[in-house]
Amino acid sequence: MTTLHTGGCQCGAIRFRVEGELTDSSVCHCRMCQKAFGAYYAPLVSTRGATLEWTRGAPKRFRSSNHVQRGFCADCGTPLTYEAPDGVAISAGAFDDPAAIPPVIQYGTEAKLAFVDRIADLPTRDTLDDLANAQFLSSLISYQHPDHDTDTWPKEDKA
Repeated sequence: MTTLHTGGCQCGAIRFRVEGELTDSSVCHCRMCQKAFGAYYAPLVSTRGATLEWTRGAPKRFRSSNHVQRGFCADCGTPLTYEAPDGVAISAGAFDDPAAIPPVIQYGTEAKLAFVDRIADLPTRDTLDDLANAQFLSSLISYQHPDHDTDTWPKEDKA
């Protein structure tokens, strides 16, 4: 039995499916990944040994070094791929069920920001706990693509 994983960008212009076991999920702290994701680190899942298929659209690519291209959605900007001579990795957060692919290793730790290890110790709040300071959240309507495949996207406006 083949394992199937699906995912895509935030706006739904790009969707993908990966058939096969995904066992090499990582977090990369290198400065290139920090900039590519606009974040403290990049969570990536290698597709080596599996089959990656773009089922809607395709990423636009930026050549970030002489060996690596990074794919992203040209419409919404979602980071999607890290493409190197040894294979393609997909942004873990772009999968419909990222919790199913937890990281097993960290790379690029020479650029790891010291406070990253203490993030779990910070105070926490659920999104709607901050309604007093962000009242717009009570009427928020998401235009983000759902975490599953759809026949078409965006949805037709019924208004």
